[in-house]
Amino acid sequence: MFVLFALLTSALCLRLGYLQLWSKSRYTNLAEAQRLQPELIDPQRGNIYDRNFELLARSIDAYSIHVIPSRERDPHQAAQQLAPFLDLSAGEIEALFRENDAKQRNFWLARKLTLEVANEIRQLNIPGIRLITRPQRFYLQGSLAAHVLGIAGIDNQGLEGIEYHYDHLLKGTPGTLRVEKDAVQRKIPGGLEVKLAPANGHDLVLTLDMTIQYIAEKELQTAVNASQSSAGIILVMDPKTGAILANAVYPTFDPNNYQAYPSAYRRNIAITDQYEPGSTFKIFTAAAALDLGIVDANRPFYSGSSWEVGGGSVRSSNIYGNGNITFLEAIERSDNIIFAQLSVEMGPERFYPYLASFGYGKKTGIDFPGEAAGILPKPGQIAHGETLQWANIGFGQGIAVTPLQLLMAVSAIANDGKIMKPYYVAEIRDEFGKIIKRTEPEVVGQPIAPETSNLLTEFLISAVNNGSGSRAKIIGVEVAGKTGTAEVPMQGGYGDERIASFVGFAPAGDPQVAVLVVLYQPQTEIRYGGVLAAPVFQTVTEQILDYLGVARKQSVVESTPMAIVPNVRNYTVAEAEKILKENHLLANHLNTGQIVRDQIPSPGSRVLRQTAVNLLFYEESEPIMVTVPNLIGKSMRDVSTVVNELGLQFRPKGSGIAVRQTPAVGTKIPIGSVIEVEFQP
Repeated sequence: MFVLFALLTSALCLRLGYLQLWSKSRYTNLAEAQRLQPELIDPQRGNIYDRNFELLARSIDAYSIHVIPSRERDPHQAAQQLAPFLDLSAGEIEALFRENDAKQRNFWLARKLTLEVANEIRQLNIPGIRLITRPQRFYLQGSLAAHVLGIAGIDNQGLEGIEYHYDHLLKGTPGTLRVEKDAVQRKIPGGLEVKLAPANGHDLVLTLDMTIQYIAEKELQTAVNASQSSAGIILVMDPKTGAILANAVYPTFDPNNYQAYPSAYRRNIAITDQYEPGSTFKIFTAAAALDLGIVDANRPFYSGSSWEVGGGSVRSSNIYGNGNITFLEAIERSDNIIFAQLSVEMGPERFYPYLASFGYGKKTGIDFPGEAAGILPKPGQIAHGETLQWANIGFGQGIAVTPLQLLMAVSAIANDGKIMKPYYVAEIRDEFGKIIKRTEPEVVGQPIAPETSNLLTEFLISAVNNGSGSRAKIIGVEVAGKTGTAEVPMQGGYGDERIASFVGFAPAGDPQVAVLVVLYQPQTEIRYGGVLAAPVFQTVTEQILDYLGVARKQSVVESTPMAIVPNVRNYTVAEAEKILKENHLLANHLNTGQIVRDQIPSPGSRVLRQTAVNLLFYEESEPIMVTVPNLIGKSMRDVSTVVNELGLQFRPKGSGIAVRQTPAVGTKIPIGSVIEVEFQP
């Protein structure tokens, strides 16, 4: 027994020695791990500023309730005490207590509590209830720029938008605090505390301008509501750098309370969604044709009410047809058929490379999540009807673009043909204000020559001054732009819904901003881009240019019996008559309608004061036909008088007396058609 006892004692001593000497460090670490409970110290999430250092988003310490299991707590009583201060019922709180106590699990009961509420709860002295200050995200301007900023979650992590894309820079690195606690998680007085401070996140300086963003959002909301559109977009870009100055989307949401809005409201559809652009896309058909040298301003075309091509037909937006017109007039009148003919003439093998170099069919690479690439058909990959599809692409159908792609490409026209990569973040700074990275403007391509760009800019100025973009004019500022009215594709074809848009830049000679306005599915009776979107462009761009301090040219009033015919296309009857009256002219209605479709004489013509300007209105009925009169033997002045009285236009050749005319005498043609008359001495 003595030997057995001695052996047992020796074994115990050896075991004790092993534990105290050999395994000392291991068990010391285990003991410290039991007493020293690590807690994460959240870093301060970086701030987000606009380009003028106006604060858009920041993190502010708010109180959260962290609950640990406790046998001393009465779940029912604690729930009754806490319910008046929280957005949960007493029953819901009690259920959370019992469920997590049973599993010995910690949990967060509430977040973003004010100091006042936190003090009230602290005085309740409920066992296991810990009030912890944690940084929470606040958006100081409410819904302003919400679709760009995105949202941060309850754990201060980026979930959408810029917050998500730059989360790795904004979030910072957490610190730790290790505090000695007893078995029931009470802090041991005088115990050890080990703290590793967090590294706060970097700040972002955006390209957005808060004032320009506010202008865009205010006018967009008004336009969407007035037109009863399902949604709307206004994008503003600096065409020389690619910096996004404003990105307005409506309907919008408040990122401080994003859970209260449908998730669809949070999509930045200017980046993530694509659509068929319609007539705004004619800018790039024109750019390719001009750069290839196959057209100039005066190249003649004929445009009827429709054109048969590739087993289908292209319809003119003008039920009368535009007759014999020049290429410049085709741009002014936004003629579908002429641009379809140009697309077929160029062929996809020549047209496609231009569209690809403008950035269509691929992502722009902007610093934002979820960007769409758009759809650009490749030559030879269209199984049936390739000729017809490329004819449609010529005037903006059968292709899909994002609003950002369209504005980036139009900005190249304003920037001597150079495409700039778009971006939202201008600078990244550390918490002390030191610049970590600055975004430099990046040229990503030159699809057309500077000479082509300058010539096309002149044509787009004429589209505003003399064409369908009349309502985008700004007094004292030269505007270049193009209207668009796109049909919305549906299964099996196109439905009745429309997308009204206008894109342009100003001042045309030294562009400071490029602006795109898109209104989706307006429900008004008139849904043309020149009627709905062009005035929004005018209002927004005018305010922006005034804000930027862009000087306006002074208009010169001539003292002469002659008057210059103003452009009243796409104005209402009352507006057109008022404008004509202000210019000492009269109005003569050739048909009935609400919105002016065309006018005779053309904008820019010099006529005697009190001359009657013939107005043609949009209508869905068959065109009014007139008989071509005999003009042979008349002077140019007499021909002009006869033709204008009939509501026709004429294109003179030569001078003297009329010797030849087209169409022939007695031909029935629609009102607004052009008669070519040759004069000889």
